[in-house]
Amino acid sequence: MRSIRRAPWLLVAALMAALVVSACGGTSDSSGGGTGAEAAADASGDGAKLSLVAYSTPKEAYAELIPLFQKTPEGAGVTFTESYDASGAQSRAVEAGLPADVVEFSLEPDMIRLVDTGIVASDWNQNDYDGFVTDSVVVFVVRKGNPKNIKTWDDVIQPGVEVLTPNPFTSGGARWNLMAGYGAQLKQGKTEEEAVAFLGQLLKSTVVQDKSARDALSTFDAGKGDVLLSYENEAIAAQQAGEEVDYVVPDQTILIQNPVASTEDAPEQATAFVKFLYTTEAQKAFGEKGYRPVVADVAAGFDFPAPTDLFTIDDLGGWPDVLDRFFDKDNGIVAQIEKGMGVSTDSG
Repeated sequence: MRSIRRAPWLLVAALMAALVVSACGGTSDSSGGGTGAEAAADASGDGAKLSLVAYSTPKEAYAELIPLFQKTPEGAGVTFTESYDASGAQSRAVEAGLPADVVEFSLEPDMIRLVDTGIVASDWNQNDYDGFVTDSVVVFVVRKGNPKNIKTWDDVIQPGVEVLTPNPFTSGGARWNLMAGYGAQLKQGKTEEEAVAFLGQLLKSTVVQDKSARDALSTFDAGKGDVLLSYENEAIAAQQAGEEVDYVVPDQTILIQNPVASTEDAPEQATAFVKFLYTTEAQKAFGEKGYRPVVADVAAGFDFPAPTDLFTIDDLGGWPDVLDRFFDKDNGIVAQIEKGMGVSTDSG
């Protein structure tokens, strides 16, 4: 899973960094310490201030994780600024100068972009979990009661079924969705040509392609579409928020792996925070928000469905090959399909 592609160093002027910060479009919050030692540290100015930059979905998880970290000796007095947006957009923003001490993305290539430019160390993934902090799977989010009886990938592309999935040139979640659909066809014994044809049908059935997975969920919650391709954790988050939705874990789906790292110039508290995310307490908090814990002992305490045919991105050739073959904005398979429908392949 850890293939690294090298790219030249990108020099970024301070003015460009400021423009990217103002234009990245993500949500941003400040998370401060509480009382006692934390407040005293903040008042004295000794507490570190960390910038967390993440993809669009784990905001609710970090709302619990940050206070838990602040109660530890390593986290006492530490405050956070937070930014959430589409995974690719966040990675490119950090590359172009958006301040970041801790980064979490939807997929590994968005982390590798920062490794290639020296922002994240090349050994970022040298732990027991290959640098991945949570897992998930691609699911079908449907209306309460599943009125269209959508259970399989073939059901998703039936006439009259309106599909939602984000734009794969801005959203990491969308890339997982499409690779889940493609790989499912191969698992069913279909040829590569038939699997590509399925992608064309899937995208032609898609009525809205939002920027991020969270935006797509908001559009679905607003009443648009019959089925939303999404992270399992987003489906669970929608149910926890009281939305009238169900979700189906298809027999054939892909294992989603979300990478996290501290940046090279971050204070030591950023490294401590990343380590904290692998503790039993933190992994349990992730699990309660719908993410599949990567720590086996913690994962065993949750009853997540086990898909019959779960596959990984490596089964499809690995991210370097997949990015070139499917998501090259000029010649990729998905780009060609999208352009044929008049959909933008601009990642900006």
